[in-house]
Amino acid sequence: MFQFTGQLDAYSEKQFITYVEDVLMANAAPLVIDLNKIDFLDSSGLGALVQTAKKCTDAKRSFALVGNARVVQTVKLVRLEDFLHLAVDLRTALNQLKA
Repeated sequence: MFQFTGQLDAYSEKQFITYVEDVLMANAAPLVIDLNKIDFLDSSGLGALVQTAKKCTDAKRSFALVGNARVVQTVKLVRLEDFLHLAVDLRTALNQLKA
């Protein structure tokens, strides 16, 4: 499980992707990205999440995304909630991965 704070935007996108890719390569466990403490998510941040989701899908790895109201609103605005396996809370995300 990854938990991020601050902003996921054009300035932090590369660092986010590099970190997640490094961990994904070192570990085969299902992935939960917890963005409950993210203050801001822009199109670059969404792109990073989509890229991560594609890598997980290609690797047949289970994943889920959890976010606060701001993150959820942004993800739903661009209709990516199904693709990103958006869950309402951490417990739901973990249960999705078990199913």
